[in-house]
Amino acid sequence: MRDLNSYTEPALKSVFAEDFKIGAAVNPLTIQSQEELLAYHFNSITAENEMKFASLHPVEIVYSFGDADRLVAFARKHNMAMRGHTLLWHNQTSDWLFEDRNGGPASKELLLDRLKSHIHTVVGRYKEDIYAWDVVNEAIADEGDQLLRPSKWIEIAGTDFIAKAFEYAHEADPKALLFYNDYNESDPNKRDKIYTLVKSLLEQGVPIHGVGLQAHWNLYDPTLDDIRAAIEKYAALGLQLQLTELDVSMFRFEDKRTDLTAPGADLLQWQAERYEALFRLLKEYRNVISSVTFWGAADDYTWLDDFPVRGRKNWPFLFDEQHRPKPAFDRIANLGKYGE
Repeated sequence: MRDLNSYTEPALKSVFAEDFKIGAAVNPLTIQSQEELLAYHFNSITAENEMKFASLHPVEIVYSFGDADRLVAFARKHNMAMRGHTLLWHNQTSDWLFEDRNGGPASKELLLDRLKSHIHTVVGRYKEDIYAWDVVNEAIADEGDQLLRPSKWIEIAGTDFIAKAFEYAHEADPKALLFYNDYNESDPNKRDKIYTLVKSLLEQGVPIHGVGLQAHWNLYDPTLDDIRAAIEKYAALGLQLQLTELDVSMFRFEDKRTDLTAPGADLLQWQAERYEALFRLLKEYRNVISSVTFWGAADDYTWLDDFPVRGRKNWPFLFDEQHRPKPAFDRIANLGKYGE
């Protein structure tokens, strides 16, 4: 890996200092293996998994804050902002939450009481360190006309659980910015559903401050026109936007190829052009986009390795496996030098 003295390129956080925060998702391993890279280039972090329900609250009477606390301490050490991810999700949620003491389904009242207790405990613990939370994650159905995805949340609590989660988070920390967060956010069908949900929350007076666009994109999709349309539609709600989980995969989601062992110069150039076009677009909307967080920092570690194809490496970031700037970095760094 690179020596700290080799960081002579402009820092990302400086390049976009007048535009938005630049963040990275981290975990207890990467805050060690990527510490110099993170400290040099980023001014915000998000816990990859360590603040999800199953990680923090595996058993009803047991909280496990060790890993999350280490990430918070890292943010403090390097004077970084921190986003909280996530308070309510249909995945990585402990089974006990949905069961009563006899192993049957929990009642709506019991489920919401437990949710309130969890949110007050977690948000309250980190209220001096976390400025924004992804309160509800991925509640929208991907296909068809149905608004909300089937889940134990909706089975037990109906649609009330979403508004309640935001209310509980606001009670726990009135200063925190609260986001609804989802993927495929630029797909026109899902975009309209996210808009419908968030608009309904605002009409109910629910304390929600922003929309999180996960931005798990690739070299091909979504189109810049679809991204622009999504940004404008969400911004019309009067809320701030944040890209919360940005990466640019080398593969379409449905591409199952396994023969690529390293990206060639052509793919790296293509990725560079894609990143430049994306950041040029994001800078246009810096008045409504307050943060751009990559779902990782460099190609030595990404959740896209083995997903959706087992045994396949991916290279979705601005820095390679040795933490060196890639052509994509050079292209977006020039946006800072030469404006738009």
